[in-house]
Amino acid sequence: MSIRKRLSPEESRTAALKAARALLIETGPQSVTLKAVAGRIGRSHANLLHHFGSASGLQKALAEDLASSICAKIADAVIASRSGAGAPRDVVDLTFDAFDKEGAGALASWMLLSGNEDALDPIVDAVHDLVIDLNDFGSEGLRDTTLALTLMALGDALLGGPLSAALELPRTAARDRAEKLLMESIETQSAALPKD
Repeated sequence: MSIRKRLSPEESRTAALKAARALLIETGPQSVTLKAVAGRIGRSHANLLHHFGSASGLQKALAEDLASSICAKIADAVIASRSGAGAPRDVVDLTFDAFDKEGAGALASWMLLSGNEDALDPIVDAVHDLVIDLNDFGSEGLRDTTLALTLMALGDALLGGPLSAALELPRTAARDRAEKLLMESIETQSAALPKD
C-alpha cells in the first residue's frame, strides 16, 4: 500500500499547474483537464475541483501562471536590452516562444473556442502590468509596439509555420519583422528623449 505525501493547498495547486503546463506543451490544450492533471500528480479529480472549480478554472489559472512567469522573463530581457546587456531580439524571441513553444497561443485559442469569455484576462492583465512595471505606460509608442508584438507572436504560434511556407518565406520571417518593428520603436523613443 502506497502512502501519498500530504501537500499543503499551495503545494497541491503548484503541482497541478506544473502538471497542466507539461500536458499543454506535450499534447496540447485539449489535454488540460482536471482528470488528466489529477492523474499526473496522483491526486483525485475532487481535489483539483476544490482548487480550481472546473476545467476552465484550471485553464484560466494556467494562463495566469504562464503569463506571470513569461512576463517576468520578458521584463528581465527588456531591462537587459536597455542597459546594453541584451538585444531587442531577446525580447522578440521570448514573446514568440511564450505563445508557441510554451503553449500560451494554443491555450488562449482553446479557451476562447470553448466559450471561456474571460479566457484572455490573465494574459491581458499580465501584459498591462508589464508595461506599467517598465514605467512606460505613458508612452503610446511602446503600447503600440507591445500590442503589435503580442499579436504577431500569437498569430505566428497559430499559423506562422504553414503561412510562411505558403509565402515561401523563412520560418523566422515574423520574428524578423517583429525585431525590426521593435528596433524602430526604440529608435523613435530615443530620438524623442531630450538632448543634454
